[in-house]
Amino acid sequence: MNKKDYINLAKKAANIQISELKKIKKVFNNSFVNAVDLIMNCKGKVIFSGVGKNSFICKKAAATFSSVGIPSFFVDPTGVSHGDAGQIEKKDILVVISNSGNTSELYNLLKYANRFRIKIIGVASNPKSMLINASDIKILYPKLKEADPNNLVPTTTTSFVMLLCDCIATTIMEKRKFSKENFFLYHKGGNLGASLRLAKDIMVSGNKMPIIDHKKNFRQALKVMNQKKLGIIVVTQKKFIKGLITDGDLRRKINNSPHKKSLDNIVRNNPLVISENTPALKALGLMSEKKITSLLVVKDGHEKKKNKILKGIIHIHFLLNEGIK
Repeated sequence: MNKKDYINLAKKAANIQISELKKIKKVFNNSFVNAVDLIMNCKGKVIFSGVGKNSFICKKAAATFSSVGIPSFFVDPTGVSHGDAGQIEKKDILVVISNSGNTSELYNLLKYANRFRIKIIGVASNPKSMLINASDIKILYPKLKEADPNNLVPTTTTSFVMLLCDCIATTIMEKRKFSKENFFLYHKGGNLGASLRLAKDIMVSGNKMPIIDHKKNFRQALKVMNQKKLGIIVVTQKKFIKGLITDGDLRRKINNSPHKKSLDNIVRNNPLVISENTPALKALGLMSEKKITSLLVVKDGHEKKKNKILKGIIHIHFLLNEGIK
């Protein structure tokens, strides 16, 4: 078998799944709507359960739901008879996934849920199965062709139910107007979290900012510059931003001027400012474009105002240290 054969076989498997996944539209019916509505109004947790390959799909679905603000986790149905049923409360919702719907390991879980009137959303392909009979909301999907040559290995079916769970999650996100800011609440770490951070999450503020009144002199400015170590000083007039002075500006002038000379002579007026809600990635791009190492941060909506009050300062090193690149 040559390399082209490998590629052709892979394409064949992919094409089978692509073709079969289009059948997802058949699932978008009243049962789907009822499932979304039930989860939207859930007062407890959404608990996923399944056996075998579906257990991994359930874990992924629970992780996705939790990441978009829907409290969720996975319960192994085989553990229900050994104390794990205690994790499930009456206000929770069970989402149980099984292709055949007759997996024996589900029996005790379904029996427990029915006994205590815990709502079940059953996902299966067999309309006469144990799971569908026990479910309050029955999501039936069509018989699907698996991608393996014997039509036996769970491939297309697992992709299908994962897509279904993602569709439920994204539908709820849309209905709840789930924003990037909401998403960041659950994704503080990693590259994803870094990409969603805002200026206000990274800036220095308060007494960490190098600020000096415009009436102060070179010597006083140099002292603040050395203390705060950001390479700039923000010059204010009546608490509003007047301009800024860089470390280079100050040191070049101080050698040729009296130490008591006014800062008005070297201040850079109308410095570039950004809103506190500016994405950190955008701030980094602006620094690169303007070839600067710091940005002044002001209150949201005040960027174009004549009188601006400083809220914070972002240095390029802060961004790089946070993994924003």
